[in-house]
Amino acid sequence: MSAPVPVGPPRRKISVELNGTEHAAPEGSTVLDLCRAAGVEVPTICWAPTITPANACRVCVVELDGARTLVPACSRRVEAGMSIRTDSERVQAARRMVLELLASSVDLSGADADILQWLEQYGADPERHGADRARVSEPVRRHDELYVRDYDRCVLCYKCVDACGAEAQHTFAIAVAGRGFDARISTEYDVELPESACVYCGNCIGVCPTGALIFTREFDLRRSGRFDPEAQTVTTTVCPYCGVGCNLELHTQDDVIFRVTSPDDHEVTSGHLCIKGRFGFEYAGRRERPKGTDPADVSPRA
Repeated sequence: MSAPVPVGPPRRKISVELNGTEHAAPEGSTVLDLCRAAGVEVPTICWAPTITPANACRVCVVELDGARTLVPACSRRVEAGMSIRTDSERVQAARRMVLELLASSVDLSGADADILQWLEQYGADPERHGADRARVSEPVRRHDELYVRDYDRCVLCYKCVDACGAEAQHTFAIAVAGRGFDARISTEYDVELPESACVYCGNCIGVCPTGALIFTREFDLRRSGRFDPEAQTVTTTVCPYCGVGCNLELHTQDDVIFRVTSPDDHEVTSGHLCIKGRFGFEYAGRRERPKGTDPADVSPRA
């Protein structure tokens, strides 16, 4: 049996102190890499395993001895002799403030479970900013039956912009427009989505952590109050549309697919899909129709 071929040159290990304990970290790794390898939880919103950190949310900040300010764990590289604290009072206060300000300006009720858990864990109380606090409060944009844009839930994490751009799709259909509180994710000249450069790959949905970009079926399921995580299953399969071999994760409730994702660590997709892989599942929910009837009259199982 031949020896395994290394995927890259070995990296030198350096000594770093994390919460008072010495750890050996590979040179070039980030503080977040170190924390995860050590089993230390650090919250993240704008970070994703397949996207270069944008340093936008600042919820992952940690305290570094000798540094004037808190540093983002997702992008700060480890250095020999570093002393890092992830649970100091200063760090706790900073994370609580970031989460509180986000939750006071947008609706995080449909966010990832981790974000909801962190709001509770850090004691964030967005209501203390008062009923007159500034809110995004934009109407839901629904231009087709594929996905919905609900910018009242957007925290400007930049993940959708990066996934649409150089990190994955290279379409560059969306970007951040405006400044300050008026900043928005927008198409060029704010044209309607079908008129933009969007190719409907849905990779922006795949990385969105708050539900600002969401499958239409999932949006309708949540709005109706029938969304039930306890009744949902995830089935991994292979996309049937071509020979590339993309893995699909089919999220179903009551035997109806409402979301399609792909594993971040899948060597073919790295979590990204094309329009067929992401949205081409309608046929799977159609009942067998009587001969001669219009396919549009046959509703998916509910």
